[in-house]
Amino acid sequence: MKKPSLAEACQCADLTCDGAMGTQLIERGMQIGECGMLWNAERPEDIKSVHQAYRSAGCRLITTNSFGGSRSMLERHGLGDKVAEWNRRAAELAADVAGPDGWVIGDVGPFGDFLEPMGDTTAEELEGIFREQISALVEGGADAILVETMSDPGELCAGIRAARAVTDLPVIATYTFQKSAGEFRTMMGTKVAEAVKAAYDAGASIVGANCGTDLSLADYIELAKEIVAAAGGRPTILQPNAGAPQQVDGDIHYNATPEEMAGLARTLRGLGIAIVGGCCGTSPAHLAAMAQA
Repeated sequence: MKKPSLAEACQCADLTCDGAMGTQLIERGMQIGECGMLWNAERPEDIKSVHQAYRSAGCRLITTNSFGGSRSMLERHGLGDKVAEWNRRAAELAADVAGPDGWVIGDVGPFGDFLEPMGDTTAEELEGIFREQISALVEGGADAILVETMSDPGELCAGIRAARAVTDLPVIATYTFQKSAGEFRTMMGTKVAEAVKAAYDAGASIVGANCGTDLSLADYIELAKEIVAAAGGRPTILQPNAGAPQQVDGDIHYNATPEEMAGLARTLRGLGIAIVGGCCGTSPAHLAAMAQA
């Protein structure tokens, strides 16, 4: 039987996306500041082991190891010529694990600078940067494109337009919000309703949030309510951190337990979030509890 499209599945199934990649690679020996994309070429079995751990936990959406895979980000490591090869490989590795009833989510993170007038990059230039990366993810077998952890609606919408220019696959778009004076806003000051509308208007299939500066589990519940209200019945996604980060002996720790994240996942589903996953500090143990919940 043919696998339904991700958009179709959102209407009829409880879907769990996977969790953090970076912290899992650090546990396997990656150094802080090292280019994680390098592991797609030099340590592919480690990448697959992370994907497999999440797949075994019950995650049906497997996200490629390509968060920093745009040319602008890879050039910081002197690796700008590896965009096509390493993004294509990222999708292939995820596809090896996702299986016939899973989906490969091609991950596109921020390009690492600001758009005009705060920066020097135009929207047209940024769309070209994103098109290059997204094209390679599609070639490698992505089932959907995820434009994530965005603070500027202009950057997020450039990513959506770039995806729409090269593929008809579903486009998932997620912002990162912070809470100030009782309101959720992006770093650029955009409120939830405005941000969500901009993403859908640009052509996103599924819209929501991931990460979140210093948000508690209770904050994610309130954020979910605003996202669902702004979406107006269209599919939504939320990938929270494992609680607010705490600094212990100079290191950052996320202290929410798998049981606490499972409770959060149940609540988010009850509020109407179609896809629940994890971000910073989450592990396969967290996602297994969330998927089961």
